[in-house]
Amino acid sequence: MTHDALSRPTVHALLADGTTVCIRQTRPGDHDQLRGFYEEMSPENLRLRFFGISRRAGEMAAERACASPHPGYRALIAETLGRIVGLAEYDTSGTGTEADISIAVADGLHHRGVGTLLVEHLVSAARAEGITMFTADALSENREVLQLFADLGLRTVRRFEGPETRCTLALDESEGYLSATEERGRAADVASLEPLLRPDAVAVVGAGRKPGSVGRAVLHHLRSGGFTRRLFAVNPAATSILGVLAYPSVAALPRIPDLVVVAVPAAAVPATAEECGKAGVRALLVITAGLDADHARELMALCWTYGMRLVGPNCLGVSNTDPALSLDATFAADHPSPGTAGVAVQSGGVGIALLDGMSRLGIGVSSFVSLGDKFDVSGNDMLQWWESDGRTDLALLHLESFGNPRAFSRTARRVTRRMPVLTVDAGRTDAGRRAAASHTAAAATRTMTRGALFTQAGITATRSVGELLEAAALLHAQPLPAGSRVAILTNAGGAGVLAADACAEAGLNLPAPTPQLIDDLLAVLPEGAAAGNPVDATAAVTEEQLAHCVDRIMRHNGFNAVLVALVPTAVAEATGDDLVRALTRAPARRTKPIAVVRLEQALPVELLATTDGGAIPSYAEPQAAARALAHAARRAAWIARPVGTVPALDDVDTDRAHAVVEAYLDAHPDGGWLDPRGCAELLGCYGIPLSPWAWAETEDDAVLAADRLRGADGRVVMKGHWPGLLHKSVEHAIHLDLRGDSQIRAAFRDLETRFAGRLTGVVLQPLADRGTELFAGVVQDEVFGPLVLFGLGGTATEILADHAARLAPLTDDDVHDLITSPRCAPLLFGADGARSVDLEGLEQVLLRLSRMASDLPQLAEADFNPVLATPGRVTVLDARVRLLPRRPQDPYLRRLR
Repeated sequence: MTHDALSRPTVHALLADGTTVCIRQTRPGDHDQLRGFYEEMSPENLRLRFFGISRRAGEMAAERACASPHPGYRALIAETLGRIVGLAEYDTSGTGTEADISIAVADGLHHRGVGTLLVEHLVSAARAEGITMFTADALSENREVLQLFADLGLRTVRRFEGPETRCTLALDESEGYLSATEERGRAADVASLEPLLRPDAVAVVGAGRKPGSVGRAVLHHLRSGGFTRRLFAVNPAATSILGVLAYPSVAALPRIPDLVVVAVPAAAVPATAEECGKAGVRALLVITAGLDADHARELMALCWTYGMRLVGPNCLGVSNTDPALSLDATFAADHPSPGTAGVAVQSGGVGIALLDGMSRLGIGVSSFVSLGDKFDVSGNDMLQWWESDGRTDLALLHLESFGNPRAFSRTARRVTRRMPVLTVDAGRTDAGRRAAASHTAAAATRTMTRGALFTQAGITATRSVGELLEAAALLHAQPLPAGSRVAILTNAGGAGVLAADACAEAGLNLPAPTPQLIDDLLAVLPEGAAAGNPVDATAAVTEEQLAHCVDRIMRHNGFNAVLVALVPTAVAEATGDDLVRALTRAPARRTKPIAVVRLEQALPVELLATTDGGAIPSYAEPQAAARALAHAARRAAWIARPVGTVPALDDVDTDRAHAVVEAYLDAHPDGGWLDPRGCAELLGCYGIPLSPWAWAETEDDAVLAADRLRGADGRVVMKGHWPGLLHKSVEHAIHLDLRGDSQIRAAFRDLETRFAGRLTGVVLQPLADRGTELFAGVVQDEVFGPLVLFGLGGTATEILADHAARLAPLTDDDVHDLITSPRCAPLLFGADGARSVDLEGLEQVLLRLSRMASDLPQLAEADFNPVLATPGRVTVLDARVRLLPRRPQDPYLRRLR
């Protein structure tokens, strides 16, 4: 692979203090500035870098870095506002897989993460070139650079050689390295959001003197919300707006604001952003909508150049309800209530609905960000902020797009173990999205891909804003259930039936109470009560009886949650309010969740205050309560599972796989489908078991091949092939159960006649044994990465659509979920007394398919159908693989979008 092919575009990334630097390759025009970079270094810094004080060493280093590119060498610089502040290089010196590295950082910029960030980018580039190890020499007294290497998270070995230390760093992508990089990114991200969400000074540009402008509305909200820090308006035609001092420009402000709210016409946004950048503003909130592509590119370039974080454009605003700040830079109708829920949305309308819902429930909001068109600040940023802010215990997201789903997934997996993360799965009905490419592409809808992301990350995905609020109420107010077994208690039989139906439809279990529990319940309930599940306490139940009944069910080990369905009646002395009071008094001893259904309730969900300061969620519909309990049960199960690991695989030849792919793409620059021989070779690189096969291009060759392949019963299968053929059964390009030479010749002539001009040859295989026909495949999504699908196979795979999906790389837990999720799963585990299939072999096929997709970004899709599973083995009977010319991308490399 050539050096030019690996050249990478300019990227921007965050330093440890939240400021932004540009990372790019050196160019010949950098020579003079690089020479100056070394000339400005202190003698001590030069000595530590070059093991002596020599200005000539700096000149030579500048010449080397700016020379014409050559294989095995790469130099990256970090710059801010056009000034070079760091340089890092590696050189293999012809060794191929091992490179020496060196780092230099400008005086005054040490301890800000410049060198670490450059090394991370060097590591990513080196891996793409097949380099597996870095070596570096440093003076033993150079503690800073030695600590840099130690903190990277790479496996590092030190060898002391007199006054020098030689460090060897293995470049494998270990979990330790990813975690260390992730932690550095989290700290930098949170620091960069401080000016946005904890500003000491805010200015609003575009606040008009007359009512009606959005800028004026935001200024009013900031002032009326009690913002505790400095507040300014920018308007050249006014000296005061709404009692806030106004100035003619950002440059004229008495101090540099941390955050500037931009509410000017779209065409004026870039100029305003440039003025802010030159003044030293750290964050922009662009309310303005309607930026065209040129204005959008210019805005983003200016934010990167001047190191400003950006929310928007086309957004509702941001809020931080911390009483020490009281920041409400939105134009929503009301101020958000202070609380503990973090909210981030792309849709302003959804944001208003969630703010209203959180306030109505009494949960309130810790911080709110309307992401709008999401040019910069994203849901991933907000998750990391909430993880660190010390106030948030519930995260609500509404995301219509994902910039880096794999980085988002890693962040969400970590955050979700600390707090519930809920989302509205927006845009589910990508109707008609059916690729004609393969079974895999046809099955892999965007809905399925997002679902895999949410499931693997432990995110609670709901189908509407209402359902999100229902789940949020229960997850906020109640403990998680230890399972999905629910007891229903009601004072009206009909309400109990509705609740039972709702629980069953939500996937909850309704076990029967034990005889002992039945006796205990009947002992405290009115005459005529029925102690099944549901427990019908009858309309005559009193407050005291209901409380005793709930307590007994709570203590019983056979149930994980209680759903109480109440209707107001005039039979008992207890009113509806009395019965509710029976649930809300003295609940501190309860360790299981309880949910209430009140069919007469006006609001879809409320939180009923308990006597110990807690709350119980109350729903107007049993379906809502059941959905919320089901979400809680799934969250509990996800948290209880150990963190999955990606198993190591034997007999994988990644180098040979890359060679197969590159050879094909050299011959087919636009990509395409591998022929049977190419497919077999690629599967062989990953140890994926393929049924014995032979290729024939003539009738006589087909006869000879069949003779070699015939099993004990002598039967073979013949499959026609030509470039672009995908569904052989649809094209009737397959002959089954062929016996003897005459049938082989007749089948070949039939295919040759019907597909004259297209047929390039045939594949012959032994007729497979009986077994369960399955389907496995992968699609490389340009945004989400590789998605692995599994389910029932054969000719009806698309019609039955019995598929599950997970994003690669698959962990051992992901593989278990893939195998157990489809409806056909009982067939694999030995339904009706049959023997189970080779489950270990099936797991290996999926893990190896995942590894292949993760190793090869050029693998656009792979389609294994059928995969024959028997008790003795798992074999791929037919495989198709499509390749496209794609460059590898490092999804975990720290960079701004």
